[in-house]
Amino acid sequence: MKVDYLQRLPAMKAAKEIIEKYFPNCDGAILAGSVVRGQENSTSDLDIVVFDSKLHASYRESFFDLGWPVELFCHNLDSYQAFFKSDCERARPCLPRMIAEGIVLKDKGIIVGIKQEAELLLHAGPVKWDETTIKLKRYFLTDVLDDFIGTTNRSEAIFVAGHLADLAAEFVLRMNNKWIGSSKWVFRSLADYDEEYAIEFTEAFDLFYKTDDKRRVIHILEGILNPHGGRLFEGFSLGKNQ
Repeated sequence: MKVDYLQRLPAMKAAKEIIEKYFPNCDGAILAGSVVRGQENSTSDLDIVVFDSKLHASYRESFFDLGWPVELFCHNLDSYQAFFKSDCERARPCLPRMIAEGIVLKDKGIIVGIKQEAELLLHAGPVKWDETTIKLKRYFLTDVLDDFIGTTNRSEAIFVAGHLADLAAEFVLRMNNKWIGSSKWVFRSLADYDEEYAIEFTEAFDLFYKTDDKRRVIHILEGILNPHGGRLFEGFSLGKNQ
């Protein structure tokens, strides 16, 4: 049952009570998310990673308890590694980040090692793109930029701009060996890379959304593409037999 967020238990106390209620014999548990980053707000939930050797497989579960929306990410002592691998292949290290930044709620001697695994992955960064991938990304970024420049329909342009921002942020971050993100983590990832650049990037799109002025967005995109050969259209081929 939801309650006024100002009246609910402090995050750490609530999380510990939830672990004792649902997983009293687990091997370890970590509280992660906005409440441990100092970014808690009225819609924040408790992101709790649970490690329990008795679980046959990993699972995720959401519910309300103690006035909090709760997100459980439950693993046995092996299953989390598949998520580490998958997250790193996508360059979106959701679970490694949660574990690395999280606060320990309970530990029977397993958390330190798992945290070290997560921290090593985060520090290493994603696998670098090869030349074929860079060329492919340049081509699709060029294609969406051309759509953005050419469209005169504001409704269409709004959605094109959103797609363009995602592709551009991904290109900047991956070309600089940085992790990417989705939704609010797009800006956070850019800010982790370069806070001033992240502000410049978002202000360019904000100007377009407010005034229809595309020039700063185009300038940002040219600055992204030019160091890597600029726009790519002529000569691009995909899947053609040689």
